[in-house]
This record gives sequence, C-alpha cells and structure tokens, in this order.
Amino acid sequence: MKTVLFAGAMCLCAAPTWAQDQMTLLLDWFVNPDHGPVVIAQEKGYFADVGLSVDVIAPADPSNPPKMVATGQADLAISYQPQLHLHIHEGLPLQRVGTLIATPLNCLLTLANGPIKSPGDLKGGKVGFSVGGVEEAVLGHVLKTHGLTLDDVELINVNWSLSPALMSGQVDAVIGAFRNFELNQMDIEGVPGRCFYVEEEGLPPYDELIYIANSETMDTDMIRRFLAATEKATQYIINHPDDAWQIFSGTAPELQDTLNERAWADTLPRFALRPMAMDAARYDAFETFLHEADLIPNVNPVSKIAIDVTAQ
Repeated sequence: MKTVLFAGAMCLCAAPTWAQDQMTLLLDWFVNPDHGPVVIAQEKGYFADVGLSVDVIAPADPSNPPKMVATGQADLAISYQPQLHLHIHEGLPLQRVGTLIATPLNCLLTLANGPIKSPGDLKGGKVGFSVGGVEEAVLGHVLKTHGLTLDDVELINVNWSLSPALMSGQVDAVIGAFRNFELNQMDIEGVPGRCFYVEEEGLPPYDELIYIANSETMDTDMIRRFLAATEKATQYIINHPDDAWQIFSGTAPELQDTLNERAWADTLPRFALRPMAMDAARYDAFETFLHEADLIPNVNPVSKIAIDVTAQ
C-alpha cells in the first residue's frame, strides 16, 4: 500500500498458556487488509495451536524489514518478490519461504475519465513513481508493448503521494499503485481511476507479497508451522469473509473505514491459498526479466531465491 498510512504501528502478541517457540514477523507496512491471514491467525489462536508465540510488528521504515531479517533481528518479514531479487544480488542472505499475496497488485494508474485510454497514449506525458529501479523497469516493459520507451515520458518522483499526484493533475499516470487500495481511494474521493494491469501488459506474473527469511539461519520447522497457521487463517477468511472482516477490523480503530472495508473485499481473491507452495518457473522468469532490464548483473538459480520449506 503506497498512499494509505495508519497512525501507528500495531503489535499483536499471543498470550501463550504453555511454553511456545517465540517468533518475530516484520510487516512490510502499517497493518492493512493485505495482512489479513496473519491477523486472523493471531486473533483465532492458530499460531498458538501450532506452538508459536508470534510478535507481529509494523516497521517505522518500510525499507528496514529485509535488512533486519538479514542481520538476524527478526525471523520473518513480509516483502515483495521483485525487491527480493534485487536484495539477493546486493548480497543480503535472504530467501522466499512462503507467499501471502499470490498475484501482482501493482498497476499503471490513470484517470478513468482522462485522455489516457491506453499506455500508448502516454507519449510526451508525465508518469509518477515512488521507488526507482524495479518500478521504472516495469513501466519500461509496459511502454515497450505499446511501441514506446522511457525516453517518451517524463518520470517524476512523487514519493508516496501516488494517487494525490494523479488526482491533482501533477502527472498523467502513476506506476506502483496498488489496485486494491488506490482504485478504491480514488473512487471514494470522486475521482475514479483506471488500472492497466502489469501482468496483462507483457510483464511476467509474480507474487506481490511474500514471506522472507535469513537463508543462513532460518528455522524451517517454525516457518512450516507459521505457514500452516496462516493457511488455516486464509481458509477461514475465504469461508467466512464477513466474520473475518469483523475480527480483522476490530483489532484497530483506524481499520474501520470504507477504504479498508472495500480493500478487504478486493484482496480476498488474491491471498495465497497454499502459502507454502512454490512456483519455481515464476521466480526464474522474473529473475530473467530483471536481467534483461539490466537491473541485475546475472541470473541466479531459483534455489538461491526461493525454497519450498516442505522439502527441507
């Protein structure tokens, strides 16, 4: 989530009735519907059922969780598949161990009633972004499918104000907007948007949100139990979406608004039903994409990027 901020960090701590294994999970951002399975697993006692006491912590700086896992300050973190590839090439000892959101959320966002009816209409236009590197590569690939290059647009760093920059006319489009949040936010504010979905614009599909662990020190037994609990939570969410929403939103007042309720509904079909399952071809394809975009110097084998913890 790029533009929606919550007032403070949220720590959900189980109260074990017997000795349990302690685990720390760092979120990628403030608590939001993307984290539904984690919150439900905590609230329903599923972590306790598998002998885990899990501290769930929202970071003060969203860029810190991968670094903290790499330096042994946390057992797991929620991160993004595209960023994981880059972190590994930077030398961080990280691997994907599970999946939270199994589809891309990123999209190229424009005004629904504006002049941009296709990415090809962006020639000579302005495109806002928050994070360089991957987002620029994604935009370049989308533009390429419509006969354009990055030289055909003006890139503007709008920090985290993606939808405000678009709604105010500062830019003609933004890349990096999440379809489950920004689209709803704009609609609620009376300025509907249009998403061009990156996986429909030539980009290889990928897992938006993943669980990462330290490749050198991870405890695969604890991770398997953690993922089993979140899988059970996901099943509960899918089977009881309204009840699950009441449980989730009841954990913090800032979650109890129209935006989060609509985002919750839009996120449900994107949760990984089998968080331990691994699609090796998906990771190989995205590694190749990044190499072809000159963002990484070589292609790592999938075994360095992601593992199936059930096989460990």
